[in-house]
Amino acid sequence: MDNKETTTTTTTTNNTHNSSDKKKKSLKIDLHTHILPKNWPNLKEKYGYGGWVSLDHHCSCKAKMMIDGKFFREIDSNCWDPEVRIQELNRDDVDIQVLSTVPVMFGYWAKPQDALDLAQYLNDHIAQVVSENPKRFIGLGSLPMQCTESSIQELRRCVLELGLPGIQIGSNVNGKNLDDPSLFPIFEECEKLGAAVFIHPWEMVGKDRMPQYWLPWLVGMPAETCLAICSMIFGGVFQRLPKLKVCFAHGGGSFPFTIGRIEHGFNARPDLCAVVNPVNPREYIGKFWVDSLVHDEEALKFLVNLMGEKNVILGTDYPFPLGELVPGQLIESIKEFSEATKENLLGGNALEFLGLDPNKYL
Repeated sequence: MDNKETTTTTTTTNNTHNSSDKKKKSLKIDLHTHILPKNWPNLKEKYGYGGWVSLDHHCSCKAKMMIDGKFFREIDSNCWDPEVRIQELNRDDVDIQVLSTVPVMFGYWAKPQDALDLAQYLNDHIAQVVSENPKRFIGLGSLPMQCTESSIQELRRCVLELGLPGIQIGSNVNGKNLDDPSLFPIFEECEKLGAAVFIHPWEMVGKDRMPQYWLPWLVGMPAETCLAICSMIFGGVFQRLPKLKVCFAHGGGSFPFTIGRIEHGFNARPDLCAVVNPVNPREYIGKFWVDSLVHDEEALKFLVNLMGEKNVILGTDYPFPLGELVPGQLIESIKEFSEATKENLLGGNALEFLGLDPNKYL
C-alpha cells in the first residue's frame, strides 16, 4: 500500500522548544503516545471484507473512528496532526514523543497479507512524521503478528530501512499468549536487531463479562498486561532471550501489585508453575521496563521501588483521556524522588530502552 499521507511541519515550530533551552542536559521523553494518519484508503473496499477502522472527519478538528459503520471513538486533530502535537509538546515542556499506532489498527485478525499491507502503510507514515521532525519524534513500528515470516520481514524493514528503534505489539495475538511458539522467532529477531518491544494491552481477557462501566479499560487492561508478563516469564521467553528489550504499558498492569502472589504460587506449586521455566519469577524484576502510567502517587512510588528507578519510563497514553493529561506531572510532584531519579524516569530510561544517544536530541 503506497502511503499518500503527507504531513507538514515548519522548521520554526520544530525548533521552538529546543532552541529556547540550549543548556538543557536532560530530556523529557513520552514513550507511550499514539498517532494515526489523517486519512487512509477504504480498507473494506481494498481488501474485500469488513472489520477495518475508517475515519469520519465530521468537523475540522475532530474525527470519528468507525468500524463497519459503528462508532468506536472520537479523536481530536492531535491524533493525526504533527503541528498540533508539537504545539502541545511545547506547552507541556516535553522534548520528544515516541509514536505508535492505536492498537485497534493492529489487524491481527485479518488475512496476513492484508495485515502486512496495513502495517507497512502505518509504519511508512510514522517514519515520515519522524523524518520531518527528527528532534521531536521517535517511531515504533507495527507488525502482522499472526504471520511469523511477514512479521520478521517487516521488523527488519522498520529497523534497517525506516530507522525505527523498535515496535509496538499487542498483549496477545488472536488469543495466543506471548509465550506461543509461533511468536518466539519474532522476539528472537528483535533481540538480534536490538529492537525495543513496547507491549500494549488489547483484546482484553474477560471482556465478555465487562459490558458496562468502561471495565475492559479499567479492569481488563491491567489484568491483560499481567497475563502478558507472566506468559513471557513462565514461558521462558526472557530466560531464552536475556538481551531482549521489552516495556509493558500502564505500569505493568496488575503485575507489580501481585508479584508476591505469583512468586508464592511458583514456590508452592512448581509442578504447575515451573513446567517450562524453573527460575523464580521475581528474578525477572529489573530485566524489563514498564511505563509510569499508574495515576497515583503511592502506586508510582511502589512501582519505582519494586522495579528500580532505571526500569520505569514516562508514558502518558497521549492523546487519549485515560492517559496522564499533563506529561510527567506525577513524577515531578513526588518529593521523595531525587533529581537524578526524576531525570531517569522522565527521559534517561527511555533512551536506554530504545538504544538511542541523548546527544542526538539535546
